[in-house]
Order: sequence, then C-alpha cells, then structure tokens
Amino acid sequence: MTNKNYYDVTEWPVGNPYEDIGEVINSIINDIKQRQSGSDGKPGAVIYLPPADYHLRTQVLIDISFLKIQGSGHGFTSSSIRFNVPENEWANLHELWPGGSRILVDLDPSTTDEESDGAAFYVAREGNPRISSVEFSNFNIDGLHFVDDGSGEKNPENTYVNGKTGIYVASAQDSFRITEMGFVYLEHGVTIYNADALTIHDNFIAECGNCIELRGWGQASKVTENLMGAGFNGYTIFAENFGGLLVTTNNIFPRGASSISLSGVTKSSVTNNRLHAFYPGMVILDENCSEILVSSNHMLHDQEPWAPMQHRDNGLDDLYGLLSISGNDNSIIGNHFSETIDQEALKPAGATPVIIRLAAGHGNYVANNNVVATEIQSGSGDSAFSAQVDALLATEELKKVAVTTVLVEKSSTQNTILDSGTNEQIVMDKTVNAFRATPVVPAK
Repeated sequence: MTNKNYYDVTEWPVGNPYEDIGEVINSIINDIKQRQSGSDGKPGAVIYLPPADYHLRTQVLIDISFLKIQGSGHGFTSSSIRFNVPENEWANLHELWPGGSRILVDLDPSTTDEESDGAAFYVAREGNPRISSVEFSNFNIDGLHFVDDGSGEKNPENTYVNGKTGIYVASAQDSFRITEMGFVYLEHGVTIYNADALTIHDNFIAECGNCIELRGWGQASKVTENLMGAGFNGYTIFAENFGGLLVTTNNIFPRGASSISLSGVTKSSVTNNRLHAFYPGMVILDENCSEILVSSNHMLHDQEPWAPMQHRDNGLDDLYGLLSISGNDNSIIGNHFSETIDQEALKPAGATPVIIRLAAGHGNYVANNNVVATEIQSGSGDSAFSAQVDALLATEELKKVAVTTVLVEKSSTQNTILDSGTNEQIVMDKTVNAFRATPVVPAK
C-alpha cells in the first residue's frame, strides 16, 4: 500500500529533480497544502531524496509544519583539499565531488541584497501557532564554489565567501530538527532566527564560512555531537540572546575565527566538547553572558600547518585569551587547555599567551582548570590531512613554556579563581577577587 504523504522526488510528475530540485519540492509542498487545507487533520509529509546529484536553481520555500525532508547519505568529502590539489592531478582522485543525496546550490545571490536569497531552503511562516516540527535529515547541501572576495587571495576557492546558505529559518519556530546532514562550501551552513526547542545533532558541517548561527533570540535548544569547522572569518557555533542552550559533545575542527561564540546568552551549558583552534578567541562569552557552565571541555590551540592557509588568521593576538569572558556569574570548571606554541609566531612578539581571560563582569567562578603549555616548531605541508595529523601527534621538543593561565582585567571584579594556575601564572587584583593557587610540584 502506498502512502499519499510520502513523496519520492524522482517519481513526482512536476519538474525534473536532477535539473531543479527546488521546483520539484515546491510543487510537492503545494500539493501537501492543498490536500491538508483544514485546521485539523494535518499529519504533514515526508519528501525523500534517493542518492543522486540534484541541482537547485529555485529556492525551496517551506511554510508548513510537520514536514521531513530526508535522503540516504550526507555525502561529505573535502572540497577544500580537492581545490588545493593541482588540476592536472584531479584525474587521479577517486572522486571529485561530495556524494550521497546531494543538493547542488546553483543560486546566484550576488544579484540580490537579501541575505536569505542565497539559501537553498528558506523557512518562513507568520501567525499562530508557530511553524513546528520541520526536519532535515541525511542529505548533503553543497555550495559548489567560493568566489573572489577582493582580498587578494590567490585561490578564490579558499575565501569561504559565496553568499550561499544551506538552511535559513526566518520565522519563530518550535521543535525543528537538523540531523545527519552534510554541509560543504556554503558561506552560511545553518542560520536560524528565534528558535525554540531546536535540535542540531550528528551533522557534518565543515568547509563553510560559518557553520551554525542562532540569531535573534531563542531558548531550550541543543547543539550536540556534530563534527564541524568554519572558515577563518566565521563562526563554527554562534548564538545570541539565548536561554537554556546546550552545546555538548561536539568535535570542532580548527580554522574558524571562533569555535563557540555566545552573545547575551544566559543559563546555558558548554560541556564535554573537543575544540581545536588555530587562533585565540576560540571560545567567547560576550555581551553580558551570565550563569553559563563551561565544563569538561578539551581546548587545543596550535598553529596552522597547511601551507595554503598559513597566511590567514582571525585578527586576534595571543593576549586575547583562548577563552574570553565578558559577563557575570559564569562557572568555568574542570577544563583542559593544550597550548602548543611556536615562540616565533606569537603576537605581539614576545608576548606571554593568555589562556582564560575575564575581560569584564563579576562573580565568575574559575576552578580546577588544567593548562599544558609547550613549545614546538610549526611545520608546513601541502597535504591538509597529513600536515594536521602530524602536528597533532608531535611529541618531540615538548619544552614547557610560560603562559598566563588566568588574566582578570581591572573591569572584572569579585571573581573566584581556584586551582587554575600557580601564583606566577595568575594575573589579577587579589584585593577585589578571591584566589587560591595550584600547588607547585617540586622539581626533581
């Protein structure tokens, strides 16, 4: 028995899904709306994309609840590596493009001024109730190419700029799910405004200018168990004006200008993540973030080893801090920081790098954090994979170096700093902050 609420895009009579999947999906959504036109009896539908390449030349507009768009494979493979392999070697590559159930975003956002116009999927519906339970699962959204941004970059494929977005949600919504997806070569992977009970789980979002942006405001949502990494001028995870956000068990790759950046976020948790960054400012709590728990994360900072990207950075120097906090009553407990330093690469030259920086605010609790700071000579390689793995596994020349484990600026007071550095590693005014030093292990 067939189900009238299950649609296979390759069997739909309107349009050609391989030439313009946007036209096909919009036609299917119109059919759902016509058949489920009353205010009751709206089960929604599933739209299925079998594994194949589907060009998208028409933006998909989603304005119904209870819709799931799903494929059979997120299909991620590194476009960045391919575009930095000489073209005369492409014939020897096993594959050139991402695969699975793959949508090729053929929109041209350069002709418009609206940030949403470059989105493959645009979700918007006003009125009550809010649009709810829209799901994206197990397919790939591929922005195809980055473009020249006027920066002088020799290879335009390394700019992370093209004006394209994978999923753009403009309206307040409830209980959306984005799971098992692949996003590649998009300037913005996922941009969502005004989220409530959102789940972004088990996705592969990499080689995008920005990965996840939660904008406007939001509450009671989670970003969990994703593999992600943004470009040098973008966010891997960004959230503003959020309450009750859970960011946990993500593995975040380096090169993003910021791994996790929170602005005006309250009563939320950043826990059990593995973060790797090439630049300072890997975690930023800004604009009066308050009552946030940052705990049990592993944060690694080292230098870019891949030759095509070594001239890039995020504009911050080593005094900014790997974790920078401007806010009140946050708890920074039990994190491990690995700072692998090439002394020749420090900015400014000769600086003592800062690990945790309390830039502003009061009442923050910093306790039982461990910092391992070692010196190593930066390498360089033409293979992104081998250069990065070699850098991660390097164990030679591990000379311990001086760092400031906690810097408390004068604009931040009434904080408690416990067992997060020796007396020499902490810089603070002890007359307006509480302090207990980590005991020093006697030298042999």
